[in-house]
Amino acid sequence: MSDVSSHDLIIFGAGLAGLRAAIEASRQSRGGLDIAVITKNQMMRAHSVAAEGGTAAVMRPDDGDSLELHAWDTVKGSDFLADQDVVDLFVRTMPGEILQLEHWGIPWTRREDGRIAQRPFGGHSYPRAVLASDKTGFFELQTLYDTLLKYNTVHHYNEHFVTSILIDQGAFAGLTVIDMTTGRFKFIRGKALLIASGGAGTLFGFTTYSQTVTGDGLALAYRAGIPLEDMEFLQFHPTGLVPSGILITEACRGEGGFLLNSRGERFMEKYAPQKMELAPRDLISRSEMIEIEQGRGCQGPNGLDYVYLDLTHLGADRINERLPLIREVCMEFNDLEPITDPIPIRPVAHYSMGGVETDINGATAVKGIWAAGEAACVSLHGANRLGSNSTGECLVWGKIAGAEAARYCQSVDALPAVPERLVEQEYNKVFGELLDRKGSENLYDIRRDLRSTMDQYVGVFRTGAGLEKALAAIRGLKQRYAHITIADKSHAYNTNLIHALEVANLLDLAEVMISGALARCESRGGHARRDYPQRDDENWHKHTLAWHTDQGPRLDYKPVTLTTWKPEERKY
Repeated sequence: MSDVSSHDLIIFGAGLAGLRAAIEASRQSRGGLDIAVITKNQMMRAHSVAAEGGTAAVMRPDDGDSLELHAWDTVKGSDFLADQDVVDLFVRTMPGEILQLEHWGIPWTRREDGRIAQRPFGGHSYPRAVLASDKTGFFELQTLYDTLLKYNTVHHYNEHFVTSILIDQGAFAGLTVIDMTTGRFKFIRGKALLIASGGAGTLFGFTTYSQTVTGDGLALAYRAGIPLEDMEFLQFHPTGLVPSGILITEACRGEGGFLLNSRGERFMEKYAPQKMELAPRDLISRSEMIEIEQGRGCQGPNGLDYVYLDLTHLGADRINERLPLIREVCMEFNDLEPITDPIPIRPVAHYSMGGVETDINGATAVKGIWAAGEAACVSLHGANRLGSNSTGECLVWGKIAGAEAARYCQSVDALPAVPERLVEQEYNKVFGELLDRKGSENLYDIRRDLRSTMDQYVGVFRTGAGLEKALAAIRGLKQRYAHITIADKSHAYNTNLIHALEVANLLDLAEVMISGALARCESRGGHARRDYPQRDDENWHKHTLAWHTDQGPRLDYKPVTLTTWKPEERKY
């Protein structure tokens, strides 16, 4: 039998949502719960540090902003697929989260009068993105991490890779994990689990995600019998740096940056004359691709043709004060000075609107399991997320789901029994069957082919024929995966084995994403079908659910919650 550890609450992921949940569960229980936070990285290496531009909240109800306006912007931005009760809860909770971080010591950027500064963001009718320079996610994560250190009942499992979520007799039992530093296989049991492991953007080759973001929590929940919701909606951020894909924050446009084509024209005038560069991300990404396809882009390396983001008119002082990270990134990676030269950008895979299906409090279909942050689909974002709502979602549902999971743990007397047969099965699967494979296929060729397939067929614009090719290709890759070789047979720090487990997760998620996109015969938000260019509310105003079967995903649907606004045409 493997090593067994026991905790009350297990938090899978240590980004904004995971750390906020750990703090709230500790506060809720007054330090009475034994909490484990598990991350495959080191703490403070979560991808949340890469969030740059800001966090949306209504901080100026005395100056023209309102909770209703934030809610309307979010619902309209979602192409009317967001659940409106969820949006209402979000906008009401957010101002308190900004002030809570303030009390915990975050260095918010200030206005001259000392009040917290806010900047414009795409799709918002008011400049409500609260900022900490252009390193907002980093400072938020640092503040949460520092706060969490106050609680000595929280145990940190750094560099532990989760291989399965075990459900026994209909309820959560525990996680199987590999301690990457020693190679030891462990079973960590708990009364409850909160999945906060982030999105699935490294399905794509050209992406803003760090290479550690491989959708592990999504894939493991899916295999454990929890449905995934709305996975076809993947956000392409309009400004990925060419050729690396590094995020060039929307704050650049919030501060007044222009988008220019190869002729020097501000082309957004054609597509969103009222909002221009501050239109929602899905609309700008489509506009950029049309400019490039119609020959008004610039030729880039490896097919990465681009347009320009121009900050030169902002001046050195504003760039150095408000966008210092962006200047540093441009200089470091492109040998380019954005004070004097425009930045080459194009749409880039950035964010999963879909995720593990939850209710409004983050609870999943399985007893004892919650999800929060990008890993979850509480359906705040619907078909398209507004910039600066994502870090807010992590804070709000980290708090809500963390408190709910803590209350549940306090109400359950005993830890679940160790499901020894299931643990042994998983051990044999990982360290027997997978590690011992001696096939002819190269794992890294499969990963490369997966990403090029997604880049080619499941991008900003999609077609039925292209999606069918992609689905056939992914199923072919799954067959090839059965014949990989893991060259490294050791246990300690076997990154070859970890990569194999990650690729299996990505292949399952690719199949779910493509299946949902192929079935959805309309264009809505981040899902744009050239063969079905219109939104179809009569047939498709509903959420997609994907359930795991041995033959691939089984699709089902559920209604969108409407409380205030009926769907209408989206114009900017």
